[in-house]
Amino acid sequence: MTHDPTLPHDLRPRARGAASNAAGRFEVFAVRYEADGWGPVKEEERLLRTQVTTERPRRMITYNRSPDLPFDRSINPYRGCEHGCIYCFARPSHAYLGLSPGLDFETRLIARPEAPARLEAELRARSYQVAPIAIGTNTDPYQPIEAEFGITRGCLEVLQRFRHPVAVVTKGALIERDIDILGEMAAHGLARVGISVTTLDEVLARRLEPRAPTPARRLEIIRRLAAAGIPVRLMVSPVIPGLTDPEIEAILAAGREAGAGAASWIMLRLPREVSPLFQEWLAAQYPDRANKVMTRLREMHGGQEYSAEWHKRMRGEGVHARMIARRFDLAARRLGFDQAQGPLRTDLFEVPLARGDQLALF
Repeated sequence: MTHDPTLPHDLRPRARGAASNAAGRFEVFAVRYEADGWGPVKEEERLLRTQVTTERPRRMITYNRSPDLPFDRSINPYRGCEHGCIYCFARPSHAYLGLSPGLDFETRLIARPEAPARLEAELRARSYQVAPIAIGTNTDPYQPIEAEFGITRGCLEVLQRFRHPVAVVTKGALIERDIDILGEMAAHGLARVGISVTTLDEVLARRLEPRAPTPARRLEIIRRLAAAGIPVRLMVSPVIPGLTDPEIEAILAAGREAGAGAASWIMLRLPREVSPLFQEWLAAQYPDRANKVMTRLREMHGGQEYSAEWHKRMRGEGVHARMIARRFDLAARRLGFDQAQGPLRTDLFEVPLARGDQLALF
């Protein structure tokens, strides 16, 4: 395997998804490394380690007008994600920070410690209109650094005090730490969780999502959340045609057995820099399937590797897209996944007294 010139010659990116670190699309200059002939450096100096910096967010709630999303607002406690999923559609967002969507995305992370306070200020605004907030739509709120920073838990504590509805999406086992909050909110119809299971094959999962919990561990997360009375959606996403689509029925059956009450799926999406990163990974890990996978994807997007067209970008179109959708629907119906989850409650929202506020007079 040839060395990638976007990385130092002796660097060892252990347990990482991307194999390169090309400059983002907004950068004028690119960096290229050349061996200097001095031989290998010490082992410890060769390892690529995770770096975390912090930022002060000007606002926390991000609004969207996408007609194919079930929510119109979200919050993200972190930028970048150490799970390192090679297919992550959020990778291109790192380019806005002057960083690479490649290895920078999974090794140069940004935490937002003041997120809970900023979120509270926005919820207290007189103009705020309550609707469910999604957490984890861009990067995983329960990636490993959450154990140190606790930002996601801080945001949940704010939402709990305000009786504000929330939907969390994650692969991270650390969500079990917050069952106390999510369980209490769920008892009032204010919380639900989506757990992503891409494959049941541990070898494939390790390559696809190198620092995320194993498939078996994710099923255990579903089991524990469901046992606590928290509604759980099994998310079969992304479905990679020619690689993970044969597992659709098995994943659904395993999720149902674990206690998931609903299920959904999304086709693999390869926007912007994700496409070359994924194809680089595919050629290295599964060269015998690379052509099949990319041919299927192009068939689903009108000959392109990805199309951002509304209502088609997450499912694709054509014969193979319809076949996958049909298989999912049949298996979901057979397993009892065809019942839609009820809406989260918004009628309980109440702005609590802030420090220094006077109590209401009776």
